[in-house]
Amino acid sequence: MGNVFCTCVDQSSVQVIEQFGKYRRIAQPGFNCVCCCIGEAVAGGMSLRIQQIDCRCETKTKDNVFVEINVSVQYQIQKENLYDAFYKLTDTRAQIMAYVFDEVRAQVPKISLDEVFLAKEEIALAIKAELTKSMSGFGYQIIQTLITDIEPAPKVKNAMNEINAAQRLRLAAYEQSEGEKIRVVKAAEADAEAKYLAGQGIARQRQAIMAGLKESVQSFQTDVTEVGSKDVLTLMLLTQYFDAIKEIGTTGKSTTVFVPNNPGAVADMASQIRAGILEGDAANINRR
Repeated sequence: MGNVFCTCVDQSSVQVIEQFGKYRRIAQPGFNCVCCCIGEAVAGGMSLRIQQIDCRCETKTKDNVFVEINVSVQYQIQKENLYDAFYKLTDTRAQIMAYVFDEVRAQVPKISLDEVFLAKEEIALAIKAELTKSMSGFGYQIIQTLITDIEPAPKVKNAMNEINAAQRLRLAAYEQSEGEKIRVVKAAEADAEAKYLAGQGIARQRQAIMAGLKESVQSFQTDVTEVGSKDVLTLMLLTQYFDAIKEIGTTGKSTTVFVPNNPGAVADMASQIRAGILEGDAANINRR
């Protein structure tokens, strides 16, 4: 028993047993005996769990912008190729990282910075395909390849943010101007509609005034036959003039109005109104 010792292998792990420096067998998880008397010894162990390597690669895009790309590679040893996985590679992690760097620097320089962000999945698939082709011969299976971060140089990132901010400010200014344009148009339409309605009201008011004057003249001529229609119209216009003066005087916000107040001024005002009517009649005759 002194020439035999025991080794316990953890779950999801294996150990390689050599005899006089030559591969002998694989020790599976659990209790294993190693016979020193026949030259057996534990050469090393391997984990069968899924492992991950994080790579940070700096490269240049097609538009001459340097970016740092973080790539995470998840891989696992193939159970049927334990011998190749243990004896064919000295440093598995360094080998995988070398392949990742090579593929990233082969793919990214073909596209621009904006396209790098859009083609992230395509770049990850290309890296996985290259790693699968290269590492399968060494007994490793590539489970997944992920691009976790794309980081341009700080100055480039700030420039991109400023470009985006300028575009958004320009869009905001455009929308604001469109809103102001709509407000002005709507205000103009409302003002035009208000003036149209006011004009209709003034027209109807004048029609009502004319109808009232016509009715008053006809009624006055019926009662007083010796007075002509022009005299009646002059009298009514004079009455309206005094009513307007009264209205101005009784309004709280009216300004001072100077009007003649001697008895001759009334006759003068009536003659002015009569002269205006005669001039209007003369103009109508000339047009005919």
